[in-house]
Amino acid sequence: MSLLAGIAVLAALTGVAALRPADDVQITTLELSSPRPVERSALTCPRPTASEGATTWYTAFTPPPLSPGFEQDETGSAALLPAPEHSAGSVVDDDSDEEPPAESDPVVPLEEAGAPVTVTVTDSDAPALTGTAEAGLAPGWTVQQTTRVETGNGRGLLGTACQTPDTEFWFAGASTAESRGDYVHITNPDAAATVVDIELFGPEGRIETDTAEGFTVPGGTTVPVRVSTLTDEAVGDLAVHVTARTGRIGAQIEAVDAQRGADWLTPSTAAAGGPVVLPGIPAAATGVRLVAFAPGDDDITLEVGLAGPGGTITPAGFETVALRSGELTALDLGNLTQGEASSVVLTPAGGSGSGRVVAALQVVGGEEDAAEMAFIPATSAVEERATVSGNTTSGTTLALTAPGDAAEVSVTISAGTEGGEPVTETYTVDGATTLTVTPELPDGTGGSYAITVQPGGGGPLFAARTLTMGDEDARVFTVQTLPDDQSAVEVPDARQDLSVLLD
Repeated sequence: MSLLAGIAVLAALTGVAALRPADDVQITTLELSSPRPVERSALTCPRPTASEGATTWYTAFTPPPLSPGFEQDETGSAALLPAPEHSAGSVVDDDSDEEPPAESDPVVPLEEAGAPVTVTVTDSDAPALTGTAEAGLAPGWTVQQTTRVETGNGRGLLGTACQTPDTEFWFAGASTAESRGDYVHITNPDAAATVVDIELFGPEGRIETDTAEGFTVPGGTTVPVRVSTLTDEAVGDLAVHVTARTGRIGAQIEAVDAQRGADWLTPSTAAAGGPVVLPGIPAAATGVRLVAFAPGDDDITLEVGLAGPGGTITPAGFETVALRSGELTALDLGNLTQGEASSVVLTPAGGSGSGRVVAALQVVGGEEDAAEMAFIPATSAVEERATVSGNTTSGTTLALTAPGDAAEVSVTISAGTEGGEPVTETYTVDGATTLTVTPELPDGTGGSYAITVQPGGGGPLFAARTLTMGDEDARVFTVQTLPDDQSAVEVPDARQDLSVLLD
């Protein structure tokens, strides 16, 4: 036994020696990584409003490469396909044999980066959409969905960027009040069915319901769920949590108000622990309402700041907002901006919790019968690049917010769908301010165009776009935030390195 053990030890040592590189060979272990463009992107677009007389514009765009040295394929494909509507239900059917959707013609297909494409749809039964972009058209692929409704409860301008699928979404600002008719639109981009749960939270905490769990969403379909069917309570302000048990989904809320029209409420995406930024309150806003929720275990106290063109102030009477864990808080901030485009910045107070905050602003424009609402959710900073498409030659305003240190940023106006050349301008956003930019289009730019924002150094940068249509007597508007487009991923540099076998 001793002899055998000795032989085994000797063999092990010999093996290690054989693997050990020679003394004159330098071993380099690479820990750095380099960014590479994503090779495939997926998007889902909710079903447009079913109102008669509505017009919807889809504008697709992929920006050029991040930088001249950024290797990106010159070819690729990008298109969306209809996602048929599936009736909402709470029965889980794992053995569903439902037929897959029939093949359809693609919507807003792209042919090249840097060239936006727009399609106009007037059908009241226009479907939801889902699709992918491949190769050179995948990095930064964005599709804007803008709908104008002339009359009825859903009147106004509804705007949203089509959404990257995920497993969960948080919203603040939904409602089951008598005047509201909100729908959660859930779209499944994958072939396999998934099951989705919806949780509601109000000022008293979680709202118990037996009908909000187990919605089956077959592959390639969309399911609209009216929020008021999930509870008998009429709650003026709600936080909504949507989760997929398997796979991934898109989820957005169509908020419809009898007095203030309609718009899309998109998910809150602020990072935990840092400032919560809600950028781009239009200068013409006549009312602002903050809805906030702390889904974690800790209570959180937030200091309220209003970042305008001249700096950040503390609104009188709204110095702080206290969030109790699991309970929603809403504040009517009134005519907060006093005619200046601004952003709300919520900063965790010293000594309070620092968990995740779900927040959104309901912004009202106009007066009385002409009042209309839009939503600004808390958003993440632009790290490398962000793009918003569907801009018009008049009625487009870009808001850039630097809640901390000053930030340098380049703003690129793309060619239009009807011609033109791209142009880039550089701006400095002073610290603790919001800078408003009205794009100056070069001669020859026609149709709709895209705006691409790239930080050039300094502090964190947040951005939003306001789109306005109509004449002065009947102006309608919508606001979209610009989160980072996640067009590049860090890929570790790898090579053979036998030193990892050594202790």
